[in-house]
Amino acid sequence: MSHHAGDGAAHGRIETMIKGVTVLRAAKSAEEWERWTGFLAALGFEPGRGWNEAESKGAPFLAPLGNIEIVQGEMPSTAAVLIEVRQLDAVRAAALRWAEGVRAATIGEIEETDWKSRIFHVEPVAGERLSFWEWSDPLRGKPVAVEGDLSASGMRFAIVVARWNAVITDRLLEGALDALLRSGASRRHVQIVRVPGAWEVPAAARMIAEQPHGSEKAVDAVIALGCLLRGETAHYEAIYNEVARGIGQSQQETGVPHAFGVLTCETLEQALNRAGIKAGNKGFEAAVAAIEMVSLRRKLSEGA
Repeated sequence: MSHHAGDGAAHGRIETMIKGVTVLRAAKSAEEWERWTGFLAALGFEPGRGWNEAESKGAPFLAPLGNIEIVQGEMPSTAAVLIEVRQLDAVRAAALRWAEGVRAATIGEIEETDWKSRIFHVEPVAGERLSFWEWSDPLRGKPVAVEGDLSASGMRFAIVVARWNAVITDRLLEGALDALLRSGASRRHVQIVRVPGAWEVPAAARMIAEQPHGSEKAVDAVIALGCLLRGETAHYEAIYNEVARGIGQSQQETGVPHAFGVLTCETLEQALNRAGIKAGNKGFEAAVAAIEMVSLRRKLSEGA
């Protein structure tokens, strides 16, 4: 053949015609049929649409991915059918449970391979061998996740903070400033905007997020801080839902990350605990999230 496996252009039309790969295994008896179908079901294969006719019947089992792999040189010591799994130990345990009392079923031990994987072999039916395996490195073959860094150097932030329940919100503001300055933000690049209460936070956040700064936005992220106490606010749920909706809508429509630091607590004691007394400072946490999202947005825009 003049074409080779790497010649994608030459094979473009053929590749789009391929729909799937089916591996056929013959069951020589009703007992073997039950053994095959029971084994594959026990290991979690998704059942497909089968058929049952006078002369034959079929029970397909589906996997998310199928490959035909051509090997040049020494073949690995595996079965012709290789099944890649997650949590190989759990798969082998399921195979062992299925094999209890099943005559002549063979479940091998898990072994390390020289191709940086772990593998075990099964003969659910005599003479029919399957190999189950997983990469020793769980990130093998997968892209490393793109994540934001926690360096705020050069970033511009606005903190919108409600005056209502100031004993709480002032602590949240201190936490947010602490996180930003520790992470390298310049104090002159942090704008603090105070509003009467949590209800007013989304409107102020939206105004700030829409402000132009040359060809860019005035800020890289908005940090929203407030506190709602159920015992002090009769329409607590209505206000909270609108505040959350407004902040989320502002973020989506302006494209500027908004960090949510509005506490919703049953009591003042709970709020104090979340503002730095016991359960960390949610203002600090919101600021850290804002830094990470700005960094992530920059990486994605640069195609990182």
